Amino acid sequence: MTLLEGSVGVEDLVLLEPLDQESLLKNLQLRFEKKEIYTYIGNVLVSVNPYQQLPIYGPEFIAKYQDYTFYELKPHIYALANVAYQSLKYRDQDQCILITGESGAGKTEASKLVMSYVAAVCGKGEQVNSVKEQLLQSNPVLEAFGNAKTIRNNNSSRFGKYMDIEFDFKGSPLGGVITNYLLEKSRVVKQLKGERNFHIFYQLLAGADAQLLKALKLQQDTGGYVYLNQEVSTVDGMDDASNFKAVQSAMTVIGFSEEEIRWVLEVTAMVLKLGNVKLSDQFQANGTSASGVCDGRGVQEIGEMVGLNSEELERALCSRTMETAKEKVVTALNVIQAQYARDALAKNIYSRLFNWIVNRINESIKVGTGERKKVMGVLDIYGFEILEDNSFEQFVINYCNEKLQQVFIEITLKEEQEEYTREGIPWKKVDYFDNGIICNLIEHNQRGILAMLDEECLRPGEVSDSTFLAKLNQLFSKHSHYESKVTQNAQRQYDHTMGLSCFRICHYAGKVTYNVNSFIDKNNDLLFRDLSQAMWKVQHPLLRSLFPEGDPKQASLKRPTTAGAQFKSSVAILMKNLYSKNPNYIRCIKPNEQQQRGQFSSELVATQARYLGLLENVRVRRAGYAFRQGYGPFLQRYRLLSRSTWPRWNGGDREGVEKVFEALSTSSEEVAFGKTKVFIRSPKTLFYLEEQRRLRIQQLATLIQKIYRGWRCRTHYQMMRKSQILISSWFRGNMQKKRYGKMKASVLLLQACVRGWKARKDYRKYFRSGAAFTLADFIYKSMAQKFLLELKKNLPPTKILDKSWPAAPYKCFNTANQELKQLFYQWKCKKFRDQLSPKQVAILREKLCASELFKDKKAAYPQSVPIPFHGDYIGLQGNPKLQKLKSREEGPVLVAEAVRKVNRGNGKMSSRILLLTKGHVILADAKKSEAQTVIGLDSVAGVSVTSFKDGLFCLHLSEISSVGSKGDSLLVSEHVIELLAKMYRAVLDTTQRQLPITVTEQFSMKFKESSVTVKVIQRGDGNGKLSCKKKGSRCLEVTVP
Repeated sequence: MTLLEGSVGVEDLVLLEPLDQESLLKNLQLRFEKKEIYTYIGNVLVSVNPYQQLPIYGPEFIAKYQDYTFYELKPHIYALANVAYQSLKYRDQDQCILITGESGAGKTEASKLVMSYVAAVCGKGEQVNSVKEQLLQSNPVLEAFGNAKTIRNNNSSRFGKYMDIEFDFKGSPLGGVITNYLLEKSRVVKQLKGERNFHIFYQLLAGADAQLLKALKLQQDTGGYVYLNQEVSTVDGMDDASNFKAVQSAMTVIGFSEEEIRWVLEVTAMVLKLGNVKLSDQFQANGTSASGVCDGRGVQEIGEMVGLNSEELERALCSRTMETAKEKVVTALNVIQAQYARDALAKNIYSRLFNWIVNRINESIKVGTGERKKVMGVLDIYGFEILEDNSFEQFVINYCNEKLQQVFIEITLKEEQEEYTREGIPWKKVDYFDNGIICNLIEHNQRGILAMLDEECLRPGEVSDSTFLAKLNQLFSKHSHYESKVTQNAQRQYDHTMGLSCFRICHYAGKVTYNVNSFIDKNNDLLFRDLSQAMWKVQHPLLRSLFPEGDPKQASLKRPTTAGAQFKSSVAILMKNLYSKNPNYIRCIKPNEQQQRGQFSSELVATQARYLGLLENVRVRRAGYAFRQGYGPFLQRYRLLSRSTWPRWNGGDREGVEKVFEALSTSSEEVAFGKTKVFIRSPKTLFYLEEQRRLRIQQLATLIQKIYRGWRCRTHYQMMRKSQILISSWFRGNMQKKRYGKMKASVLLLQACVRGWKARKDYRKYFRSGAAFTLADFIYKSMAQKFLLELKKNLPPTKILDKSWPAAPYKCFNTANQELKQLFYQWKCKKFRDQLSPKQVAILREKLCASELFKDKKAAYPQSVPIPFHGDYIGLQGNPKLQKLKSREEGPVLVAEAVRKVNRGNGKMSSRILLLTKGHVILADAKKSEAQTVIGLDSVAGVSVTSFKDGLFCLHLSEISSVGSKGDSLLVSEHVIELLAKMYRAVLDTTQRQLPITVTEQFSMKFKESSVTVKVIQRGDGNGKLSCKKKGSRCLEVTVP
């Protein structure tokens, strides 16, 4: 039973009945199978990773949850983010969102969703959008350098992150501060089977272009690097190359310069290359073991990239300087120690680089100190871990989770107590497990495990993990939450799962066995001073800044702070920060180990539920009264249960709620009335209210249905009655109209018959005498009308060359049909002519003239029809000398072309230029461009041409010509059709006479004192050129192709 109808299972586990682990798991599984991944525990959100994209995110859902309060809609991460943001904006309360869970439970995605929601609902503006973009773009950068593929998760955060997002008084983001915790730097040098190193290494090798790889002295194959797991180089669903581009883009958006990006990539490349530095056994002169670099190429490349002498780097890797206040002692390292030093250097470089990136992001997104701001913190940190082999990392992680659980219980009980006091409800002490004793066991300043670990690390003499465990056994032998093999033997207990080098702590989430091996080394986290000093000497600005302790001026003999002490201090600051803010919790759960959608492992979820303390959370929430709600909303929902408050209530909300409980006879112990809220002790009472409400709604629904059905039936009857009356009236009217219509038609028919009979009787004698002519005339007119109408529908196209025409349907219309055809064609021609420009008309007139002169007469004519007449074939406009040959009064040159003149004496031909103007024919020398012969058009008596395809023609001159004494001219032209057509028109325009043009194969040419007969012969094969041959003194034979 839930408060929202149609929901799956119980949406708020505070209302779960019965309250045990089995029912809790069943409820989570039922909701998970229905893709309801979010469940409440009061204001705590439980999120089960679905391992798939669900359609419950985006702008539509953001707008939806922005307009409703926390419990009005289904559980969602947007609802929790909205409560936190609205409290920060309107109540001026600093907020904190704590996201916890196992690796692969979806913590990183949850933090992204929270940040995306806040970015979507806060203010707009260019500066605000820039800040939001920087905050959002910090995620891909931190994921690239701080996330890696593990057995449990393909994108596992290997560091804890706390981000403070700072807002102004309007709720618009100003910037933020990021704090990182305990980066898993051991992953840099070693990964478990099936896991990868940090993403950035693979992204760099896959996404960098050839030029960048060459500059970084890297190769693209991941198999060439010792620090990269050779078994797993790619991850399904993850594109390292495109992610590398996204990281570069994000760094640019945040504010990294191109130089800083290059520095970061160079330091990253150096870490990769350090793993390829191979060390081998060597011996000193005194026989003691030492070490050296096998192949100096790798060290040399590192030195060239960061600006460091390779010999100095090799010396720092293979030796150690012990310095006291009085003397320095240089000790050679054996291979194992040198390898430890190399790996320690790689881990320290990467860890410090990560810290530098976080600090650089903080510089870009920090807020000015003078601005008043509100803060929302988002904590994305490891969940409680119990592995097969738990070491120092799991110890500090679980310590952090113990502190977070302590904060949760204390703040939750404090909120409950404050609300009870505010509402005037008596507060009763709640029994719960206080894990302060466990926190004290770990963090006590003098007698805590971390204090003992630091003391053992700083103690002179022989120090080992075994001595540390012995001290713990001695100190905590009687502690109720501490166990080891020694304490079990003292109590005569036998446990085969407890190793000799292990101790066990009973955490709030269960017992965890820790192996003390490497506790001392991991807590010391030492880096030899020689390596720090070598890194200080490099010329690389970023790498040099990462090792300030290497500066000889700042050299200190003081031992650095241990990792445990640093983490304890960071957790203390974090706890102080959380106590100063209003916390909001997101508990992330991983449903299966295979990261498969739809699979729910009850055993795995039960373990995580125990780690996260979900049952403990529910018990704390249900302390005292399990449910409380304001009087107004409660009365609005349940007022239908009392006849006093239903359907109307005019009194106060509290009085109305009291009337409801009086009507239900609820026990006074189950209900308490506060100042603004009603409190219900047991979920059973709330479920009883819901059940009564459901039954009452059914009764009211039945009543409404009864009233509605009666109203609908009455309305239907009234409509049917009105319709029947209307149909009857229309039917009777229609029947009368039909009857009247029949009577009117009958009368009209009778009238027509009578009038027809009278007309036939009066005009019978006149009608019979002219009936034949009248019918014939009517039939003929009908046929003519039909013929013309059909012709109108079937007129041919208006194209000028289309001479088609439909045939006449009757022979009597043949003559008229031909006349109509002629008229239509003439109309088409006129319409075509009207569309022509004056220039086109002139061209067509010339073509028409050529047609009248040479069509069916000369064989060269058909070829000239499609070719337009150009007139100028010698480029007259570009030859000023030829332009001077004509006078200005004669107008333009009609034809200008190169011709050949036949010598009448010997038959040889010479080139000439012929210019035809409106008054003269000018023959000029082709080379000198000087006029040799000028013939007036009035002196041209006629022209003779052949019927063949040649261009031979003869100009016959009249006897009265001033140049007639020289005789006729025999010429050969390539454009004889155009030349003679234009000459004919020029003579006609100039002299108003028609120029005789004779088509013949034999003609006579006149000279001074005699004449020559020209005889034209066509060669049979149709090939060759035109040739002239003198036959005696009176005959010239011309052979044409």
